[in-house]
Amino acid sequence: MAKTKAELTEEAKKLGIEIDEKAKVSEIKALIDEANTEADKEVVAEKAANETSKATEINEPQVAKAGKRSAKALREEAERQAKEDRKTSTDTEAVKPKKVAPPTRSRLERRAKGYRKSSEQLEKGKKYSLNEAVALAKQTSHVKFDATVELHVNLNVDPKLADQNVRDTVALPAGTGKTLKIAVFTDEADEAKKAGADIAGTDEIIAMLDKGTTDFDILISTPKLMPQLGKYARTLGPRGLMPNPKSGTVAADVAKAVAEAKAGRVEYRVDSTGIIHLGVGKVSFDAQKLTDNIQAVLTSLKANKPGSLKGTYIQKIYLTTSMGPSVNVDASSVQ
Repeated sequence: MAKTKAELTEEAKKLGIEIDEKAKVSEIKALIDEANTEADKEVVAEKAANETSKATEINEPQVAKAGKRSAKALREEAERQAKEDRKTSTDTEAVKPKKVAPPTRSRLERRAKGYRKSSEQLEKGKKYSLNEAVALAKQTSHVKFDATVELHVNLNVDPKLADQNVRDTVALPAGTGKTLKIAVFTDEADEAKKAGADIAGTDEIIAMLDKGTTDFDILISTPKLMPQLGKYARTLGPRGLMPNPKSGTVAADVAKAVAEAKAGRVEYRVDSTGIIHLGVGKVSFDAQKLTDNIQAVLTSLKANKPGSLKGTYIQKIYLTTSMGPSVNVDASSVQ
């Protein structure tokens, strides 16, 4: 049932709307509808505000005096989370293009100037005869001191097998070019010194070893006195000075052992990769002396060829000097 103008006017006054007496019924209805709409909006906004405040109260952690919910702990956790967020944002950024590294120089280019100049005298990939290799080794030594001429022989052996662990001593016909200081552990000190020993006796050598000093290059001992050197094995062994029958440094004939050591007896032994490394003289030696020493070593190597070995025994031979380039020797020319 439609309301009268008087009823509409009364309703408008309740809503706080002033109505002109000349206003029409339609105008009064419009004012009432507009007021009701605004009231509804305020109610909705108030409800939303109340719900937001309630949600905030629920999500907001309660601050405790200590522990994980203390103000300090919550602040540190917030900082940690912010740090993680920054890391994530950094990782998602566009990857910067990598800088192109300059090309790596060859091994020869990284060598010293003197070495590079000496290596120019060698033809890459060429194998030289022994006589040519000796001459080139002397020519390519660019150092100011009397360099050692080194022989490196790659053998087709397995050092892990006892019968293929090639080891021996050889007397170099022209000597090593080194002045060696020889000590002899013997009761016959006078005889050893006459043979050329620099230090001889027992008490003097034991006193040196007790102090941990080894002021000699070779130590020779008689078989019966070897047990006394046993407790010094940790001092002598790592330095390669422990007397050994295989190296000729344990001998009953002390005079002969000293004479051989002075004459240029050297010991060689294959390393874990199957290679023999040995100094065979000095650059100041003439070519013939160096050749004789090298031939003596190669002859000894051939004599110690393992019986169980099959195939080529001596695979590669290189000749070099201290800090000088390597000269590839034709192995087939010396076998």
